[in-house]
Amino acid sequence: MYNILKKNILNNSVELLSSALEGKQPADQIIQKYFRSHPSMGMHDRGFAAETVYGCLRRKRSLEYSLGEHPPAPIHLIAAYLVAVQGWSARALEEAGLKDARNLVIRLREADTGAIPPAVRADLPDWLYERLAAQLGEDEAQQLAAALNQPAPVDLRVNTLKLRREEAAARLAEEGYASGLTPYSPAGLRRHDRAPLFNTRAFKEGLIEVQDEGSQLLSYLLSPKRGEMVVDFCAGAGGKTLHLGALMGNTGTLYAFDTSEKRLAKMKPRLKRAGLDTVRSVVIEHERDRRVQRLRGKIDRVLVDAPCTGLGTLRRNPDLKWRPADLKHLTDLQDRILAAAAALLKPGGQLVYATCSPLREENDVVVNTFLENHPEFSPLPAPENLARRGIVLPGNDEPYLRLYTHHHHTDCFFAALLQRQH
Repeated sequence: MYNILKKNILNNSVELLSSALEGKQPADQIIQKYFRSHPSMGMHDRGFAAETVYGCLRRKRSLEYSLGEHPPAPIHLIAAYLVAVQGWSARALEEAGLKDARNLVIRLREADTGAIPPAVRADLPDWLYERLAAQLGEDEAQQLAAALNQPAPVDLRVNTLKLRREEAAARLAEEGYASGLTPYSPAGLRRHDRAPLFNTRAFKEGLIEVQDEGSQLLSYLLSPKRGEMVVDFCAGAGGKTLHLGALMGNTGTLYAFDTSEKRLAKMKPRLKRAGLDTVRSVVIEHERDRRVQRLRGKIDRVLVDAPCTGLGTLRRNPDLKWRPADLKHLTDLQDRILAAAAALLKPGGQLVYATCSPLREENDVVVNTFLENHPEFSPLPAPENLARRGIVLPGNDEPYLRLYTHHHHTDCFFAALLQRQH
């Protein structure tokens, strides 16, 4: 049990959780800013506070139900989490300064968990649980929710321009960081502790990048070739751009489009570490920008990792479910981006449309609508194309790629592989 008596870490956690529950900013940004403004907090204190806040956000709804408070005071939510999930005793809470700890523990023990509604048991808002249950069935929805309510491991992608993944694993082990091979991505390593790797030689030398295994599979699905012209349409800070560049052997031309100059700026040091010099970062105002239009009909392959709700990343971003996005606005944007990106392809060119969301509105509906309006495109079987690279996924017996956390132990992803016929 963590000793919080000397360092007032409980108060720090309450302040952090209070800010996160307001929903004005993503929780990870709130935590990073708080730690910068509290430099006296040590590594263990920061780890305790961050995991406590994320744990409360993951279990918020079931803890509220057990407490009988709507909404509960942040201190009570933390106390309930420490008791119900981390196994703390009333005495430990009292020693930490919570005066009514015994009454709180009694309330938790007397809560009627047998009558708990399914959405509460899943720790999801009603609107999200209802969608998942309609898509997957009640049992699958509960299993997926349970998996999304667990902390994610740390997945790494090895820069195969510089070495093989077994060699990268050995390099990390030499520095005291053990890792295992991911089951699907040929470039993936997985670690089950959260020790920071940014000061390791392996990271500084551009041998590894942090990237979920599911995200890595999108680049393999697109499968760019050496010497091709490729576009990463929503590049962000460049995680997939780096992978595409490695698969291309640092040849050809790789355009990285994004509407945020700040996000693209974060890519520059990553490109330098990775040893990539074929990437052209382009800030665009929108999907119809003239810098996009000038490439119409010239591109071999396009990756569209579309802006989405991000609900497939709840393991590491649990606050997203309590900060609902405007789904209609997002799907309209996804429609526009997909159409603009597809126009860049030459005949025979291929496009991957992907989201890190399990919702069909952002996935099947967007792709099917596009195919209805663009008969010159047809879907290609994603599992078969991955299998050609030796990547075989269980439970994928349809044209599209679907990754579910409770089956594949990755973030949830959807991806469709489309080809322009003429």
